[in-house]
Parts: sequence; structure tokens; C-alpha cells
Amino acid sequence: MAEIREMLGNVSRQRASVIANQRNFPEPVAVLAMGKVWRKSDVEAWIREHRPDLADR
Repeated sequence: MAEIREMLGNVSRQRASVIANQRNFPEPVAVLAMGKVWRKSDVEAWIREHRPDLADR
């Protein structure tokens, strides 16, 4: 989740969790004891589509 927060512009943990739980956010590829794991490319594609203002970061 720390990487997701950074990709979203250093949002809070709570905000990142809200975003990651949206229906249109990519499904995690794994759920580990430490939390959910996403493919970086899936998250980048989501950002390009839904938050284009952050795509160049």
C-alpha cells in the first residue's frame, strides 16, 4: 500500500485504502499477511485512465 500511496501523490493511508477498494480499481494479484499486492502496470493503467493528472509522476 505504501507504493500505491506514493503513486497517488502521497495520499493518506485511509485515502489510499478508499481508492483501492473502489470497484474500478484493479484486483490485487495476491493477498498476503502484510496486505494486498497489485501489479504495478495495472495500477499505472488505472492512474492513466482515472487520474491522468498523476500519470507523469
